[in-house]
Amino acid sequence: MSEYLHDEPVVPRTDDEKEKLMNRLKRIEGQVRGIQNMVEEDRYCVDILVQISAIQSALKNVGFSVTERHINHCVTDAIQKGEGDETIQELMDVLKQFSK
Repeated sequence: MSEYLHDEPVVPRTDDEKEKLMNRLKRIEGQVRGIQNMVEEDRYCVDILVQISAIQSALKNVGFSVTERHINHCVTDAIQKGEGDETIQELMDVLKQFSK
């Protein structure tokens, strides 16, 4: 069982939202494979670091997107149901991890 309040989304993602998110994650996956190739080919360290930075930025943007959706749907829904305090605390705990 998860340590979080919900294991499934309160409001399912639309197919368009899911497709956009999956496409972004697939691009990131491709970037990671590209770095693996760069390491295998003994590419210049600074070039590898630049690619790592790009991936970190891309992942952070995916995280912001998921966070925004969570606030707009899950947190709003929880507040309307009178469960806002728990849900907000859960989000704050995750954001603390996210910002490390």
